Amino acid sequence: MPTPAEDFRPVPRIARDLSLPAASVAAVVELLAEGNTVPFIARYRKERTGDLDEVQIRDIQERNTYLSELHDRRQTILASIEDQGLLNPELRAAILACDLKTELEDLYLPYKPRRRTRATKARELGLQPLADLILAQPRQGDPIAVANGLAALRDELTNADDALKGARDIVAEHVAETAEIRQRVREAFFKEGSVRSTLVKKKEAEAATYRDYFDFDQPVASIPSHRFLAIQRGHREGFLQLKVDIAPDHLVRGILRHLNHDPRSPYGAHLVESVEDAFKRLLTPSVENDVLSTLKDNADLTAIDVFAQNLRHLLLAAPAGARPVLAVDPGLRTGSKCVALSATGEFLDSVTLYLVQGDQSVARATKDLLGFVRRFEPFAIAVGNGTGGRETEAFVKKTLRDGKVEGVVVVSVNEAGASVYSASDVARHEFPDLDLTLRGAISIGRRFQDPLAEFVKIEPKALGVGQYQHDVDQKRLAGRLDQVVESCVNHVGVELNTASAPLLAYVAGIGPRIADRIVEYRDRIGGFKRRKQLLEVAGVGPRTFEQAAGFLRVRGAEHPLDASAVHPERYPLVERMARELDTPLSALVGDPVRVDRIDLRRYTSDEVGLPTLRDIVAELKKPGRDPRDTFEPPAFRDDVQEITDLRAGMDLEGVVTNVTAFGAFVDVGVHQDGLVHISQLADRFVKDPHEVVKAGQRIRVRVLEVDLKRKRISLTARSPQPPSPPRQQP
Repeated sequence: MPTPAEDFRPVPRIARDLSLPAASVAAVVELLAEGNTVPFIARYRKERTGDLDEVQIRDIQERNTYLSELHDRRQTILASIEDQGLLNPELRAAILACDLKTELEDLYLPYKPRRRTRATKARELGLQPLADLILAQPRQGDPIAVANGLAALRDELTNADDALKGARDIVAEHVAETAEIRQRVREAFFKEGSVRSTLVKKKEAEAATYRDYFDFDQPVASIPSHRFLAIQRGHREGFLQLKVDIAPDHLVRGILRHLNHDPRSPYGAHLVESVEDAFKRLLTPSVENDVLSTLKDNADLTAIDVFAQNLRHLLLAAPAGARPVLAVDPGLRTGSKCVALSATGEFLDSVTLYLVQGDQSVARATKDLLGFVRRFEPFAIAVGNGTGGRETEAFVKKTLRDGKVEGVVVVSVNEAGASVYSASDVARHEFPDLDLTLRGAISIGRRFQDPLAEFVKIEPKALGVGQYQHDVDQKRLAGRLDQVVESCVNHVGVELNTASAPLLAYVAGIGPRIADRIVEYRDRIGGFKRRKQLLEVAGVGPRTFEQAAGFLRVRGAEHPLDASAVHPERYPLVERMARELDTPLSALVGDPVRVDRIDLRRYTSDEVGLPTLRDIVAELKKPGRDPRDTFEPPAFRDDVQEITDLRAGMDLEGVVTNVTAFGAFVDVGVHQDGLVHISQLADRFVKDPHEVVKAGQRIRVRVLEVDLKRKRISLTARSPQPPSPPRQQP
């Protein structure tokens, strides 16, 4: 019989679960074990993996981790039961065959060290033989006589009723700990159970937020994740009672059939009583906790997935690029902070604009802003969309118009998280001598220039694109969001000579400590001239260089490929291509005509196949290309600045700020996002809002309803329905 260690073969199981080729799965598992990062594997080891993408590789990684943990737990359980002298071949085989952690724990439950129970005490009183008779269901015998006989042997048992009660406790515990029974009951709860929430008495006034759930009932099998998380939050805050309801009768009958209950047995009634007790006292609370825990896990995964998708779209939003910018952080009482940034995001100067302190202040603000514009000649003026944002934006546009300044774009920028950045260690390190409000304005301007480079400095949870983000498993959420940031950073690539340490930290293989050392070394030598100089940084060895080099760019480097995504390990191959085309390498890079003359079939080998060669050719045509969209500013209506300006039927252009399981929130320029419910997102049925919208997307919407009291705006993205033709008179 195989030992647990010999039985651990995750690749076939992962391949079957994920419907992927076993050879590809085996390659990914091996590459991960060697210490390779997911972005590196996806980009530069396509031949080994069969061209699996990053999502598939992470799925393999997660499944392998689960199966490894399952294997380790299996070994621990086998050792524990063997130490008790209770491990037999059948139990061993059942444990080795377990595919799920819940099934494994069900099998281990009867052997798990535990606190003393009613059944434990009954066994100590010698009542196991009577319990065995109840389970055996013989047609002959007298339970009372057997119970009296056992009671006579113990002073603690005063009569037959005490003995029978103790024996039924033993049977009830046996029923509750039988793996097959637990599994059947658990499945029934998932298929037939209902999530039930009710108002906690005397808390109706405080619980108004959860009014929809004061008397709520929905099947376990169909309750949406966001609804369950809302109910659970209300339960955690003490406003709602939460339970899983199920009709017990048929489940009890099913358990009795499983135990071969015999109504004609003198012990039959005792088995019925034991099963009913087991179901109510032991099984239901335990399984209900399992169900609620699973619902929470599933809801967490869904909410985290929504957050991750929104974050990815936010990070990959179209950058304005290396252009000079003025950025304004609106402020009413303390004034709006306006900063000038160079094309590379360098802070140049600042001025405070007072817009609500009277005509004289506004006149001064107008003069200061025009002076700033003429002095720094910005491509755009980025205005934060917080309190006072629309008024400030209107002031800026009017100032430019009255001053006859043309060609300067005025754009509203989502300032979520800017205040978090301004108070962070990163901001203090970057601008130790600047005020918090100036740092916030700089963040607004820089995120307009390059959202990815700036957003990585802010904890993703502060960016406001999550759904019930504070209710989900925080460790799991942080891990997933880190994966998203890492994926986006490596997808776009990083300029080695201008990237901040927080941005470099997300490059494959680097991390925060080495990122700080890279920046320190870069400052000391005055900038990198080639990729290979990375190996001169303390802590950067061959493995780190291999993982990171392809994702780093060195503009104007000594080697023409250092500014591209071509990995240094493939430089000799590209140099060979140039030689065989009788073309200098520097002339080949960036020349699509010459690149199209490359016959890829000449360069295939065991290590390099067509997927990698196609990537190389794409890079040679457009070295270091940015995969993100081209920036286009949204166009808010000038006559709509407050929620009171909205009217049903208005057509507006807005920007999607957040996508949830139930719809999308859209900024239409009135300081309060409107909701496009999932049913209003398209003219067709939409199962998942992410199918049709993404965070940061420009979208045309129409106002359906405005609730001023609750500050709620209902929007639709569906096409207007044509009026019905008049009915003809007979």
